[in-house]
Amino acid sequence: MQQTELSEEELSAWIRLLITEGIGSGSARNLLSVFGLPQYVFAASLTQLENVVPAKMARVLAMPPTEAVQEQIEKTKEWMKQPGNRLLTLADPDYPAALLEIPDPPVMLYVKGRVELLSRPSIAIVGSRNATKQGCRDAEKFAETLGRAGWGIVSGMALGIDTSAHIGGLASPSSTIAVIGTGADIVYPSRNHALAHRIAEEGCMISEYPLGMAALPANFPRRNRIISGLSRGVLVVEAAAKSGSLITAHVAVEQGRDVFAIPGSIHSPLSRGCHQLIRRGAKLVETAQDILEELPPLDAFIADLPQRAGMDESQTNEETAPILAELGFDPVDPDSLCARLDMDIAELSSILLEMEMDGLVELLPGGLYRRLVN
Repeated sequence: MQQTELSEEELSAWIRLLITEGIGSGSARNLLSVFGLPQYVFAASLTQLENVVPAKMARVLAMPPTEAVQEQIEKTKEWMKQPGNRLLTLADPDYPAALLEIPDPPVMLYVKGRVELLSRPSIAIVGSRNATKQGCRDAEKFAETLGRAGWGIVSGMALGIDTSAHIGGLASPSSTIAVIGTGADIVYPSRNHALAHRIAEEGCMISEYPLGMAALPANFPRRNRIISGLSRGVLVVEAAAKSGSLITAHVAVEQGRDVFAIPGSIHSPLSRGCHQLIRRGAKLVETAQDILEELPPLDAFIADLPQRAGMDESQTNEETAPILAELGFDPVDPDSLCARLDMDIAELSSILLEMEMDGLVELLPGGLYRRLVN
């Protein structure tokens, strides 16, 4: 897809408007609604500007750009010369239509990768950074299944559930979109460096923040409105009672998007957020098919739903089968298992360690074990 051509003056004006100190999305949209385009904002008189924004802000806009602003403009122009890098403004025909439906669309997006993914139907998958192994498996498998059904996967590049959702999306034809809370030239968290480069090549990464923007705490709640805004619905896999994932879900409701949640154990803190959403009207889902039944069918990228990967009980042996039967899916401490199985604690601990390494069980905080396979 070709870059929409902007003159040097137009490009500089768009960048300058969004990096001028004190100008947020709301102020920028107000100025654009009055003056039309950024270059006309900077051509306006101080009096005209004061009729739209506070006097202090108007004076900043009426002054020539500072050296720091000019350096940022040049830095952004150089960034745009790299393959796959683009700026999408509200005036760009490739700007995602879904974001135009939300109350606070970003005025400009920094894009790395396949910009066409922004116009395809998508589902957001979000959840805890400190997710369980089972939660990560669920996020990855849901993402891959939904992707094979034609739905792009949107998430926020955080560790845990977000990372697994992106990996699952990349495994499908529909790929994935990462909405980041830093500048598009920064990888955060650093542990996702390889994943970020893969998404930039096979999927799409976007940010509304200028190049060089660090990972400030305030950026991420605001970033969440873009995650939900790009999506037809939001799936929350695991979330604590107070978490950023719930912010995304609440914003999704305000934007008129569907919210889905996977239930979990009543003993797990990471289930409380999902249970809270379900009590408030989110759709309880146990399989990706539960979500697909709520969404309109798609003609593109339809494929047979894959079977769940990983081990099942047929792969267990005589030693582990009785333990799995007694373990169940709720967390259990080893002493209780010893009593149920009439086993020595040392013997049981050795088997549990092997089962954990094989992906059959998961060790939770507090020394509790939970079964991972059906």
